[in-house]
Amino acid sequence: MTQFSKETADAVRLLVSSGDGPRECRRAVSLVLQRMRKEAAVLNLGVEVTLAGENDDRDPASAIVRLTGLASCQLARRWTGTIQWTSPSPFRPHHKRKNWFVGVFELAEEQEGMEELHPADLKYETFRAGGPGGQHQNTTDSAVRLTHLPTGFSVISRDERSQHRNRQRALARLQDRLFLERAASEARSKSSENLLHKRLERGNPVLSFKGDRFIEA
Repeated sequence: MTQFSKETADAVRLLVSSGDGPRECRRAVSLVLQRMRKEAAVLNLGVEVTLAGENDDRDPASAIVRLTGLASCQLARRWTGTIQWTSPSPFRPHHKRKNWFVGVFELAEEQEGMEELHPADLKYETFRAGGPGGQHQNTTDSAVRLTHLPTGFSVISRDERSQHRNRQRALARLQDRLFLERAASEARSKSSENLLHKRLERGNPVLSFKGDRFIEA
């Protein structure tokens, strides 16, 4: 059972996973992420999404969502558990199955078993962030691109005015990306039956949605 340490927690980290489900479940992941972003905006929450890998169809198998703000715990509690999407397959018109499932799990800020990052494996680059202009446009080289040399994975943080804060956020995003890639690799090899992806339960959903407009049932 998920437990949130504080009713007013200002930061929560969630894994959104299609488990070993088919492409329709990956589409459900995309729909869940869209809906979570909208609800986070209503609650004035910060939201960062890290996707697993690069997907041509834009539907990731899993993602990590970082929520920041005083109502983070409230939103996380609403979504944590099994999410059911009832809809004809958008990819297989004659497929009989209509129920697709996604799991949302709380992650510790420092996930157990996460790969240790060595400074020699990290390449930081700074640049001037672009934007729409105006008084909030970044006018210094405070944006950061961080590359993990052993894998070639690269992430960017440009949201903060401080280069130091952007370095911190880039490092957190890289950790999330590496966690997702490692989890996907272990899921493919079936080497870990305790992997969070395997905990997706296709019963007793906490939230149910229907149709291509993803309307809450």
